[in-house]
Amino acid sequence: MKSIIKRAGLLAAAFVVCLAGSAHAGPVEVKVPFPFVVHGTTLPAGQYRVTNEGPVVLLRGEKGNTAAMFVLANPAGGRDPAGDKSVLIFTRYETQYRLTDIWESGSQGLEIVP
Repeated sequence: MKSIIKRAGLLAAAFVVCLAGSAHAGPVEVKVPFPFVVHGTTLPAGQYRVTNEGPVVLLRGEKGNTAAMFVLANPAGGRDPAGDKSVLIFTRYETQYRLTDIWESGSQGLEIVP
């Protein structure tokens, strides 16, 4: 069951189109093609800018998307599953996707605090 959930999360991450560079700690712009949940709040599909300010991450909608949310995150262990590309990792749970990790580069990742 865990492998199915992990595979679904990686598959969902593959749908994310990363527009920012990979080896910096600046804002990451992504297009998420599906609604997703962060801390019990559902955010709509759309363009997002992800800004890392230490343990606090700001998710802010772009290009007509007005959603915004602050999220607490801890450094993630391991390596970026997408190599050196910036990527958001989602885990499918029943009928929804939950944001679980944010990777800015191959070795710089953040795990969303539940």
